[in-house]
Amino acid sequence: MRVFTRLPMRDWQETASAARNAEAAGHDAVMTVELGHDVFAALAIAAMATERVELTPSVAVAFPRSPTVLASQAWDLQANSRGRFVLGLGSQVKGHNERRFGIAWSAPAPRLRDYVRALRAVWQCWEKRGKLDFHSEHYTLTLMTPDFSPEPTGLPMVPVAIAAVGEAMLRVAGQVADGVRLHPLCSRRYLEEVCLPQIATGMARGGRSRENFDVHGGGFVATGPDDAAVAIAMEHVRQRIGFYGSTRTYMPILALHGLQDLGLKLHRMSVEGRWSDMASQVPDDVVRIFAACGTYTQIAGAIEQRYGGAADSLDLDFPADTPAGLQRELIADIRRIPHRFAGFDSNW
Repeated sequence: MRVFTRLPMRDWQETASAARNAEAAGHDAVMTVELGHDVFAALAIAAMATERVELTPSVAVAFPRSPTVLASQAWDLQANSRGRFVLGLGSQVKGHNERRFGIAWSAPAPRLRDYVRALRAVWQCWEKRGKLDFHSEHYTLTLMTPDFSPEPTGLPMVPVAIAAVGEAMLRVAGQVADGVRLHPLCSRRYLEEVCLPQIATGMARGGRSRENFDVHGGGFVATGPDDAAVAIAMEHVRQRIGFYGSTRTYMPILALHGLQDLGLKLHRMSVEGRWSDMASQVPDDVVRIFAACGTYTQIAGAIEQRYGGAADSLDLDFPADTPAGLQRELIADIRRIPHRFAGFDSNW
């Protein structure tokens, strides 16, 4: 399996060294998360500080950004990293689009499908020096002059990975994307019974190959040097499950495990503003449904049991004081777990 880790984003002075350390430890990719800081700046810094690792936002929110604007950012990151950039995209939920970004909401799956196709139309225009002539339900792009066109790179087209939870978005990911970024609130059962079949349906529609498609994540990892550290990591996972479980979007995942009542209770608590009380409602057995748990000596086996044969890559962040040699050993153990992804399709 491939192993990703998160870059520091708040203080850019820390970004370059963190990226170099991740590459030296054997991580396959460094990523950013669009929360309180810009999702692309740290990746640009990391591109200049590294030579091998993949660089990716996980994920950038699509709809508030014009496809052409985002195409330009991705283009420069791909060019300056010499082909190591992967664009992770997500739709976000209705409330954030309308009330945080101030844009109109529409059905996200067909809109994101058009968005990905629009990106590729722009990139094709720039690389092949052809006419921009893209028409879809959500986007029409027909103007691109030489002054606004970057130089061709001779590199592969930027791969696109889509964040997906529901069945419609999973099918879109399989149909038009190069990978899927699964939500952390995802069990192995949901991955096998819902995610992979829907992705396969999309792939059949788009004529895409599983070997060129990266299935990323689908759960948490709770690990540490000893049982006490694992217990602390599980508490963090417990808090995240409480937070995510309060959102009705994720109710089908809980329902698959007979946890509808927990989801409804967590949602009521969110409405009442009882955020700090949510974690106490999530028992250990529920944490273990959504997380691979174990000490450093156990975690590779727990990850293989939790993800093996289903996912291709996952996130793993180490505390800052973890010895570099230990990090390399653990990452090497996880990278030995077989997976189906063989590389992105480099054809235009």
